[in-house]
Amino acid sequence: MQSAVDLGRAGLPSQMRRMPRRRAAPWLVTTAVLVALFALLPLAFIVWIAVQTGWETVSALVFRPRVGELLVNTTLLVLLTVPIAIVLSVALAWLTERSDLPGARLWAWLCVAPLAIPAFVHSYAWITMVPGLHGLWAGVLVSVIAYFPFLYLPISAALRRLDPALEDAAAALGLGPWRVFWRVVLPQLRLAICGGSLLVGLHLLAEYGLYVFIRFDTFTTAIVDQFQSTFNGPAANMLAGVLVTCCFVLLGLEVLVRGEERYARVGAGAARYQQRTNLGRATTPGLLLLVVTTLLALGVPFITIGRWLIAGGAEVWRLDEIGLALGQTLFLALAGALLATVAAMPMAWISIRAPGPLQRLLEGCNYIVGSLPGVVIALALVTITVRIALPLYQTLFTILVAYALMFLPRALVSLRASIAQAPVELERAASSLGRRPLNALWSTTIRLSAPGAAAGMALVALGIMNELTATQMLAPNGTRTLAMAFWSYSSEIDYASAAPYAFIMVAMSLPLTWLLYVQSKRMAGR
Repeated sequence: MQSAVDLGRAGLPSQMRRMPRRRAAPWLVTTAVLVALFALLPLAFIVWIAVQTGWETVSALVFRPRVGELLVNTTLLVLLTVPIAIVLSVALAWLTERSDLPGARLWAWLCVAPLAIPAFVHSYAWITMVPGLHGLWAGVLVSVIAYFPFLYLPISAALRRLDPALEDAAAALGLGPWRVFWRVVLPQLRLAICGGSLLVGLHLLAEYGLYVFIRFDTFTTAIVDQFQSTFNGPAANMLAGVLVTCCFVLLGLEVLVRGEERYARVGAGAARYQQRTNLGRATTPGLLLLVVTTLLALGVPFITIGRWLIAGGAEVWRLDEIGLALGQTLFLALAGALLATVAAMPMAWISIRAPGPLQRLLEGCNYIVGSLPGVVIALALVTITVRIALPLYQTLFTILVAYALMFLPRALVSLRASIAQAPVELERAASSLGRRPLNALWSTTIRLSAPGAAAGMALVALGIMNELTATQMLAPNGTRTLAMAFWSYSSEIDYASAAPYAFIMVAMSLPLTWLLYVQSKRMAGR
């Protein structure tokens, strides 16, 4: 008796029985390998500096009380901030997605809107409103307010996609609402919580401006201070090495906690939405939580910026300076986003059209380097250009390369999703009609993936507009972006003059944040 598989194969045409995996064009593979190798440059540089410095000097620079103090500060910051952000984000996501809370759609958008405000603007707003806000708990407060949307977005998206039949079955077996949530809903949110927590943790390790305002020392603040004060290469690079180790520890913990359980269901599931829970008496506490969160995350920055704009009057609107900063910011953002998108294109195409071990290795290299703090990448490029390629030090080329390395994963993720939706048959048909491989790729896949490429460019541009540390360390002389101008005035305690730059950065980021929120809704079929 033939098996079902044999019968199925026997009934297939000979063309469909043999469908070899498509091989990528050599020039695409070569380009992807070169991009991945270039992306590994900061890591290779740190290792090379450690070898050149020698073990005795490395141990003296790493195993000292100052490094221990920074490690304790950074560890406590992550251990306190991430759990609080998880609890807050899960509560807000459940209220906006699963309850009959009045105005749930508006509250959902307000929970995403804090992404439009750079973290150092959050800190600026809080420190000007509460001048005595310093230390660890101040860092935890502002960090939770600034970064909880990175957890809220994936958790709320996961809640929308859950199969309601599982919860109905658990309730039919006698479990109460709380036990259904803990035993059925929460385990299915593990991937979203782990991914969001990793993003928050990496941002905590990389952030500089937020913690300078509240006078809380972390590895990033110490590296920048060391670089700016003495340009001490070995000391700053060894601190960067410890910071990279912390990043890899976070990546490893995320993999361990995430596990290998299957989260996808077999079949289409229930063709209905989850019924919203009636809050009843809990409506008032739920609304109170959302109101307080919105006031802290949005009210404080907007009130502070508005107050300083009113106090400064028309004099703080120096249109010549603002216009120059705006023009340079837009130029760097567009150029860096274009470079990152072009660099990500070969890797994105290979990952969809010709997946395999090499593709996974190259893609992993890009994601790992993308998780490094900007200060580490900037420090590596600074030292490399000073020691090896001095003409490239503080040039437009170097700063754009840094942006491409830092934000390559953002462009890669968007391009992968767009290329996956472009039928490969069109590309093959173009090739069969006599077009060269590059022309066939351009006329079909690249054109069809243009919306996704534009979305990736927008995400990269948003990151570049709000980037501070790498821009300060690598930008050519005379460069003054919105973030740099804001930082310059705020460092001089001229908060009124800094307010217009903060206002413009937030105003430019809000539309993109709205598009991100709408896209997350569309992905869940809402």
